[in-house]
Amino acid sequence: MIDIINTIAPDEETDDLKHDVRLRDQLDLDSMDFLDIVMELRKRYGIEVPEEDYPKLASLDSCVEYLGPKLADK
Repeated sequence: MIDIINTIAPDEETDDLKHDVRLRDQLDLDSMDFLDIVMELRKRYGIEVPEEDYPKLASLDSCVEYLGPKLADK
């Protein structure tokens, strides 16, 4: 996920991200950046994230919880 953030927002500092804090509270990401992240997940891993699941990608911890099983199925 951090690699995707670095691709989408290369000017953002991701080295000190807290895993349990919302990404939008730590980074200057707007809604278009977030959609780019979702699109990159689909492109790289073939993972479709329905709009109703977007809140499950709020923090690094929640991303791991949500994406882990989906990646394991790939």
